Amino acid sequence: MTTSHPTVVIGAGIVGVSTAIWLRRSGVPVTLVDRGAPGQGTSYGNAGVIANCSMVPVTTPGLILKGPKFVLDPNFPLFLRWSYVPRLLPWLIKYLGHANDGDTRRIAEGLTPIVSDATDQHRALSDGTRAADWIVNSDYTFAYADRAAFDADSYVWGLRRDAGFEPELIEGEAVSAYEPNLGPAVTCLAVMKDHGFVRDPGGYVAALAEEFLSLGGIWHQADVKDFSFTDDRISAVETTTGPIPCADAVLATGVWSKPLMKRLGLSIPLETERGYHIVFEDATGGPRVPMMVAAGKFVATPMEAGLRCAGIVEFGGLEAGPAAAPLALLRKEVRKAFPHLASGQEVEWQGHRPAPSDSLPLIGQVGRTGIYVGFGHHHIGLTGGPKTGRLLAQLMSGQTPNMDMRPYDPARFAG
Repeated sequence: MTTSHPTVVIGAGIVGVSTAIWLRRSGVPVTLVDRGAPGQGTSYGNAGVIANCSMVPVTTPGLILKGPKFVLDPNFPLFLRWSYVPRLLPWLIKYLGHANDGDTRRIAEGLTPIVSDATDQHRALSDGTRAADWIVNSDYTFAYADRAAFDADSYVWGLRRDAGFEPELIEGEAVSAYEPNLGPAVTCLAVMKDHGFVRDPGGYVAALAEEFLSLGGIWHQADVKDFSFTDDRISAVETTTGPIPCADAVLATGVWSKPLMKRLGLSIPLETERGYHIVFEDATGGPRVPMMVAAGKFVATPMEAGLRCAGIVEFGGLEAGPAAAPLALLRKEVRKAFPHLASGQEVEWQGHRPAPSDSLPLIGQVGRTGIYVGFGHHHIGLTGGPKTGRLLAQLMSGQTPNMDMRPYDPARFAG
């Protein structure tokens, strides 16, 4: 790295902004580039949970047999745009190929170091900044219809226990004492202590971006189109407003990283998993802590604007607009779990989670190009963003992270 040209960080979501801050704290000159304002893309619309225990991938054993039933069930929160299936199929075959015990355990072992200390990583990133005000320490609670439903998830909870996360179970009348706003559809809670949430993810990332600027970082709003190289190493990032000379760069643009990776000679099996949320503004009758409602596969989080309920999985590519059916199902499940919920306006949102076929993020340098990547976090982007940014800053500063970085190597998709 040189001081004559900056490091360019492409992407002003949680991963990019975290990387930019840690680099600036190390004295590295950084220019942060994005086509939109910081924190207003995928990082804006998540459930807001800092989910230390979320190291288990979706591709658990048995998914291949259950998948067709899920897709055809109008009450299951998985939707598919059938016209997109031909384009989805190559990725889907690779994705489902990991739905076995060996791969699930390997992936969980890879995700654990990224998320297991997430609350500490968020505090280390934000303490002493205005962004710290957005973080709340809390339980993260999983709501089940009954003990049998919890026991049916024993495989997932076994992996969490292996990673050091043991839930406190609450049943019967104690459920309403813990959360009086739950309806009768929930009679068993699995409570994870020492987690947290962000009261406004978009505002949080925007405040972190302000901290980056206060550290002397440079903000440049533009769309990145390509890279320029000198002797096979990056020398400039090509944008819609002209080239930005640089000694190295970070690519952290989520699912939009895929076409730029093709320019580096890597075809990444990465799909967009569309996520939906509804904010019930000024809500009463919702939960006091973030709650994953297992039956509806959604998370309800009390936020600054109201109750945000986020969930639903839809595969349909980047171009298709939002659909009505996922939002209707989400509303139905929310009302079932929280029958006394009252609110003002309901604000809908949909965005795109980056889903690699092996459920592991890409973190590290692409060959010896000077281009580092940090994307593909699937459901754990907000949770793992600060740790990912710190790891990238360490790698770029010549430090050796105190963990095995091989599971995240982008070279695993070479050839």
